[in-house]
Amino acid sequence: MADEKPIVGHTKHGELTLDQLAELQPGLGTLMRDVSERYWILYYAAKGGNWGLAAYELRGLRSLFKKGIMTRPKYQGMLDNFAEKIFDPLENHIAGKDFSAFEKAYIQGVELANKMHIASNHGEIIWKLPPNPPQHLDLGPQSEKK
Repeated sequence: MADEKPIVGHTKHGELTLDQLAELQPGLGTLMRDVSERYWILYYAAKGGNWGLAAYELRGLRSLFKKGIMTRPKYQGMLDNFAEKIFDPLENHIAGKDFSAFEKAYIQGVELANKMHIASNHGEIIWKLPPNPPQHLDLGPQSEKK
């Protein structure tokens, strides 16, 4: 089997082996920048009553966690635990449009994330909710458009 050539993908720019493609996949450090932005938007969307956007951001967070588990399987337990303890309640509070309960679960998520940073030897990462909502999105209530 040692004589077999590696699987190669071809583009107009050249060739990449399957191993090279795998190495290009983002790790948690890269994915967490997106997690941070989505978590920030999630809060202010819920606070503003844009429950559709809040639900959308939460689905995006779940998707990013799946990618993180795929690229860094050693963190699966940690990420699954966070999803169960934080994302599941947030999903329920979004469905019920209950900002008070949402906010409590959200803050627990911030605290748990920072504990997870310490547990994964990245205590230098201390996430906090930005004091202002993102300015590039309408975070207020939206009418159902058909």
